[in-house]
Amino acid sequence: MNDRIRIGDQWYVAATAARSEESPQVVKHDETFALFDRFGDIHSWGSSGLGLYHEDTRFLSQLEFGLNGVKPMFLGSTVKEGNNLLIVEMMNPDFMVDGRVAVPKGEVHIFRAKLLKDAACYEHIRLAHHGLEPLTLELALRFEADFVDLFEVRGTPRARRGEMLPTETTHDELVFAYRGLDGRRRASRICVHPAPTAWSGHEARLQIVLKPGAEFHLYCTISCDIEGQSFDRARDYDSAYRLNTQARFSQQSAQCRVETSNPLMDLWLERSRSDLVMLTTDLPTGPYPYAGVPWYSTTFGRDGLITAREALWLDPSLARGVLSFLAATQAVAEEPERDAEPGKILHEARKSEMAMTGEVPFGRYYGTVDATPLFVALAGAYFKRTGDIEFIRTLWPNVLAALTWIDTYGDMDGDGFVEYARRSREGLVQQGWKDSHDSIFHIDGRMATAPIALCEVQAYVYEAKQMAAHLAAALHEPERASRLITEAETLRHRFQSAFWCEDMGIYAIALDGDKKPCRVASSNAGHTLWTGIASPEHAQRMAARFVEPDFFSGWGIRTIATSQARYNPMSYHNGSIWPHDNALIASGLARYGHTEAAMRVLSGLFDASLHFTQHRLPELFCGFSRRPGEGPTLYPVACSPQAWAAASVFSMLQSCLGLDIDAVSGTVSFHSPRLPDYLQWVELKDLQVGKHSVDLLLQRFDNNVGVDVIRKQGEVAVRITV
Repeated sequence: MNDRIRIGDQWYVAATAARSEESPQVVKHDETFALFDRFGDIHSWGSSGLGLYHEDTRFLSQLEFGLNGVKPMFLGSTVKEGNNLLIVEMMNPDFMVDGRVAVPKGEVHIFRAKLLKDAACYEHIRLAHHGLEPLTLELALRFEADFVDLFEVRGTPRARRGEMLPTETTHDELVFAYRGLDGRRRASRICVHPAPTAWSGHEARLQIVLKPGAEFHLYCTISCDIEGQSFDRARDYDSAYRLNTQARFSQQSAQCRVETSNPLMDLWLERSRSDLVMLTTDLPTGPYPYAGVPWYSTTFGRDGLITAREALWLDPSLARGVLSFLAATQAVAEEPERDAEPGKILHEARKSEMAMTGEVPFGRYYGTVDATPLFVALAGAYFKRTGDIEFIRTLWPNVLAALTWIDTYGDMDGDGFVEYARRSREGLVQQGWKDSHDSIFHIDGRMATAPIALCEVQAYVYEAKQMAAHLAAALHEPERASRLITEAETLRHRFQSAFWCEDMGIYAIALDGDKKPCRVASSNAGHTLWTGIASPEHAQRMAARFVEPDFFSGWGIRTIATSQARYNPMSYHNGSIWPHDNALIASGLARYGHTEAAMRVLSGLFDASLHFTQHRLPELFCGFSRRPGEGPTLYPVACSPQAWAAASVFSMLQSCLGLDIDAVSGTVSFHSPRLPDYLQWVELKDLQVGKHSVDLLLQRFDNNVGVDVIRKQGEVAVRITV
């Protein structure tokens, strides 16, 4: 267990020792996820965080397979392309008797397959005998369950815990149970078929005889049961596999499909698409991309909004689900202990024991300054992408409430900028996307004092008011639309003089509580390009700035430049590289006509994807400069997969193509499309435009990109502008 490290950030994810499994195998379904080692096991030693989790509680802390009392030899393991099935292959080692080899290694092939469905883990173990003589084998599966809260795994200490209840065993079942401090009973129900020959404590043992050429099949189901919940679970592994595969296929078939001339690019695209599907949970309000595994496998406002925006052109249903959930959970009253105020959009919601007891404030927590304007902006972008005015009509009261929050609680001192200062004693100190305690500081390294006005938040507010103005016009409220446009332009004008640092060629990261600029060269300033608040001359300066070596590592743009006081390439926010951050900056660069710079960002992250396991970009990685013959350096406690990292490739590809979809006018536009030299062509299949669709082929030539319409269903206009 990690110990809490008191370094000024109460919710710091502790890493007191090296992980025993740096790249665990990850599977997820809805509220359940699991981390296994490469053998498909969960071991209880070290600080790996391996386990089977449901609603942020670890329902299984040990699952270890043995054959004749030893661990089999590893052959390979992978999570299949659809992200719904973990496959592990092993073989027997030499079995020794009286100093001689009784059974040579490799006579028994061991196959393990695992999947998750409806708060249960289903496993199929198959043994195949390739020797010439009959074998007597003993299989063993050892189980433990500790019902530890995810925040305990992260390092948060508890003064006391609930009560472990007596373990129950029948001929084919083992049940661990726990009564939490929230009063709820949680149980791990383990069913083994065929039934074990014997139970030895928490270990199932099976004696089998295998004839040459024969196979033995073992099935194990681990159900995560919480008092008050019920699931119509599959009756066996095969049924669970079929239902799981059908659900994944249905989710993916609704998305636009992207193929390219480069198989390596396709691997990155397909892994990213599969990760988005895996991380997306089907809530009563619609699909919602959970932020990341393992630490953030739940609803996060900011993460969901940005992920949905990155993937909006690919799959607008994700945006609708995010908007619906966040509207349903929008704050309606002042609750200082939750940092909640009327109209504010949710930061994070948890269902774990510690959240339910109030030991952590994240049952429903609102300590984010940027989710509210991002919510308004996504509503506007969704309408343009889909033309779904009826949904916008139902959402409009929530948009108006969010705008009221921006102008009142968001700007408490009335200076025209949106600031934050936590009200909850247990809440987050920093409430922008860089929410670690040491992320907002002055040029000399001194921490900024609250209330803090972040540069990117002003950019989000600018876009939110512009988007809201378009929605108001569509809803026949011209006076409101005109007023919002005026407010956005006023903000844009005031922003230039308050935030621009001429000598640095970039906007300050923030204004502190005394309205003094924090003159730090940061990636935050790149988000001003994304929303369009930056002036054209400032955009040109920053476009050159972001590709200089102190910012651009060769793999991507660092969160702060190497020359800054708190730069550390191994820090969470002060020198690392975040794919989603790079994607937003790339979008902004292309918006202002700097598509070559945007392609450099895409190419750097493409090269990085070749070095990461399964071509999966993690939440972040270290900001060390690119060195010949070496790959990027991992950040040790990064979430992988992470939703907005997975969606980043789609956003960057859209930026380089200058792709814009306006369903209201039925138009697909490409503004000065470009492709990097490793992509000869890109094909977009079943791109939805309102109720119509189109297939497009984009081909790279020396100085431009040609667009061919391969198939068109309905009235869709395709335009190319320069």
